[in-house]
Amino acid sequence: MHRRNLLASAVAFAGSLVAYGPSFGQALPSRPIRIIIPYAPGGGTDAYTRLVSEHMSKTLGRILIVEHKPGRTGNTGAQFVAQAPADGETILVTTQSLTEISPSVFANLKWSQSDFIPLIRGVTSPLVLVSNSGLPAKTLPDLVGWIKKNPGKLSYSSYSTGSPSHFLGFQLNQRFGLDLGHVPSKGSGYQATDLMGGHVPFGFAQMHASRPLIQARKLNAIAVTSPGRSRFLPDVPTFAELGHDEFTTSVWFGLTVRAGTPPAVVERLLSAAKAAHADLEIRAKLESQGLEVSGQSGPELAADIKTQIERWARLVKAAGFKAN
Repeated sequence: MHRRNLLASAVAFAGSLVAYGPSFGQALPSRPIRIIIPYAPGGGTDAYTRLVSEHMSKTLGRILIVEHKPGRTGNTGAQFVAQAPADGETILVTTQSLTEISPSVFANLKWSQSDFIPLIRGVTSPLVLVSNSGLPAKTLPDLVGWIKKNPGKLSYSSYSTGSPSHFLGFQLNQRFGLDLGHVPSKGSGYQATDLMGGHVPFGFAQMHASRPLIQARKLNAIAVTSPGRSRFLPDVPTFAELGHDEFTTSVWFGLTVRAGTPPAVVERLLSAAKAAHADLEIRAKLESQGLEVSGQSGPELAADIKTQIERWARLVKAAGFKAN
């Protein structure tokens, strides 16, 4: 019985490959494709990748294996993919932080943006300044006032060194003349747990990790970094509303491959990625996590990434910000 099931599965899988025809076989070999997440398990990139990769696997008729390679704020995973063969067999899950900010805040990186071809910007989301529910501060003025009453005693949380969460906390410190330390977490899920447990009193958190805790009243939402109010937290003001539009930014997750990958392979992978992000069921699941589906790709995405790298370089230099 077991042997018959295995045989049936093999025949079905072979049939799915045949359906793509000879050109597909030439463009993409039959080995599993590795999708590298350069962060620890349990964060937003994890949930995003598993949803998208499952759909892409069906479209491509290929096995996609998700692997975590955390370290050095995503730079270990980026370096691994940058040194992999340019054959489309290894995809990097990238983020705004890794793509746009890391080049300005980390010295001696062993990879550069020229090592990659951006495939797709998958999802975007603002950050949320949140505090532990036990804090007396429920608004931004209250929070700033409370911090000033405790000079040198407090730290802010980030989900990773060198991330927008880290930079915005640094910016908060400067803008309001505070005396805060910095406590980085191992990822967005760990940060939410640390904030809820009161290990660090406040910080800029990702929407997907913080919103369930905000709704459960285990975290206070102070303000969001989107240009307008988020439909996922409509009662929470924006920093721009409060007169501080310098805190306006959004984070994103997406997919990228090695530069030099054959155009036919890039096109196959991009088509599968577009199909995954356009799928209504996938979109609904991503939106349930507080993520807005983007799907931006091609020259428009590459041009925007270039613009944003230059923008962050100016901001980082002006602020004197460095990730140690």
